[in-house]
Amino acid sequence: MDHGYRAPPGSCTGAEKAKVVRRPRKSAEETREEILNTAESLFRTHGYASVAIADIAAALSMSPANVFKHFRTKTSLVDAIATRAIEETVASLRELPQDRPAPERLCALAHHLMQEHVSGRLDAPFVFEMILVTITEELDCGDRFRKMVVEMIADIIEAGIREGCYHVTDIPRFANAAFDALSCVIHPVMTGLEKADIMATRCKDVVALIDAAMRLPLVK
Repeated sequence: MDHGYRAPPGSCTGAEKAKVVRRPRKSAEETREEILNTAESLFRTHGYASVAIADIAAALSMSPANVFKHFRTKTSLVDAIATRAIEETVASLRELPQDRPAPERLCALAHHLMQEHVSGRLDAPFVFEMILVTITEELDCGDRFRKMVVEMIADIIEAGIREGCYHVTDIPRFANAAFDALSCVIHPVMTGLEKADIMATRCKDVVALIDAAMRLPLVK
């Protein structure tokens, strides 16, 4: 008869406990950020279509349910990743010199945005796939990006009016029109279709066209 000690069902022996790897407790915000970082890394390395939520969870040593707790779908992950990238881009735009003449500020803004997308295309080929997801799924990040950039263009137009070089009466309307005109050089899909030197020349020409239009006394 075996009178030896038996562990209660579901419990671990000392040796087994030593093998259990426990994730350190983190706040919800820290966990969310960790999920975002891991998902972005996997999407950039393997492509959005090739990565499942289960792959992200496995890389983090957590259950898929824990990932779904923070992000309901893969597209919501892409939306959050894109939003974070947009916020970083906008922060870098706000660091551009504000004391320069309005035409120079407009040119700097457009060139910076164009360069950001061209560099991103070269650094991570799978980023383009994520961008297409944001477009085809009509994610909120696209509208947020437009709103932020339009506000910056409007601020530049107002500065140009104060400086006496721009003659615009409907600033919001013209700021949106300027954004639409710049789309051919700052939209990630457009920048992904051309060579960097061609995009640089096109950016310069489009900005010159917008600048000339705003200088006309009869512009509305």
